Amino acid sequence: MKKALSLLLILCLLPLAGCGNKQEESSAVTVMATFYPVYVLAENVLEGVEGVELISMTPPSTGCLHDYQLLTRDIKALSAAKALLCNGAGMESFLGDVKEQYPDLMLVDCSRGVALLREEEEHGEHEDHDHGEYNAHIWLSPRNAVIMVENIRAAMGQMLPEKQEQIDRNAAAYTKRLSDLDAELSAAIGALPRKTIVTFHEAFPYFAEAYGLQVAAVVALEPDEPLSPRMLAEVVEKVKAAGNPPLFSEPQYESAALQAVAQETGARVYELDPLVTGDGALTAYEDTLRKNLRVLQEALGD
Repeated sequence: MKKALSLLLILCLLPLAGCGNKQEESSAVTVMATFYPVYVLAENVLEGVEGVELISMTPPSTGCLHDYQLLTRDIKALSAAKALLCNGAGMESFLGDVKEQYPDLMLVDCSRGVALLREEEEHGEHEDHDHGEYNAHIWLSPRNAVIMVENIRAAMGQMLPEKQEQIDRNAAAYTKRLSDLDAELSAAIGALPRKTIVTFHEAFPYFAEAYGLQVAAVVALEPDEPLSPRMLAEVVEKVKAAGNPPLFSEPQYESAALQAVAQETGARVYELDPLVTGDGALTAYEDTLRKNLRVLQEALGD
């Protein structure tokens, strides 16, 4: 009889334990990153921090968010989030709507403290096109990435004071990796005999400034921007004037215009990854920039 009662008690308690686990899982704090590069930085800061669920608001194949409009799924996800990690510098034009709809949501501007570069208007025909006051591709400089990591660390520590020690430890370790990467890139690119490049769109000014590269021309201000014959002629003229330096496409986009420039000038085409898509690995940032370094060494080497 006692055995039967004991068994009955165990069977009664099991469902309660199961419900308790589900409740514990659902109580995890949700932190959202607006898009891929911010997500990669944040996952290193929050690695192994229990009780936190980090998700990307946009799929990892989205790319840059210049003209992104919030979708129904984004609204639903934001309603359950505690914090939203943003690239800032004008990348997310929808932040005004988010602030209005979710006044209690912690918005973390990862560009805070970054020395922003003003956006340059490359093609006169589009002087009335609003690309924002500043170039938003700040993450492509590891030195800027260190600042972004610090902004994430400070915000997450404020939101989760009981997890501060682990967050600080993660951020310090990742900052060391990023600083080592910066030193590696600086030495390797500094040793290259040539420094002039032509990029597909305006993704690389921060990277170029960090490592002494000269961007002679930008083929398109936006990845999907069509070039008129006049605009194409302007780019071709700049490329020829610079001595036909290598052209750099991006794996996320196709560019008939860039191929046309190559045909007109004879300049070779290589590929640089702006780190806006990927597999989300913890080492994705370092892996991508080291891959870009190998491409630059091939394109600008002897």
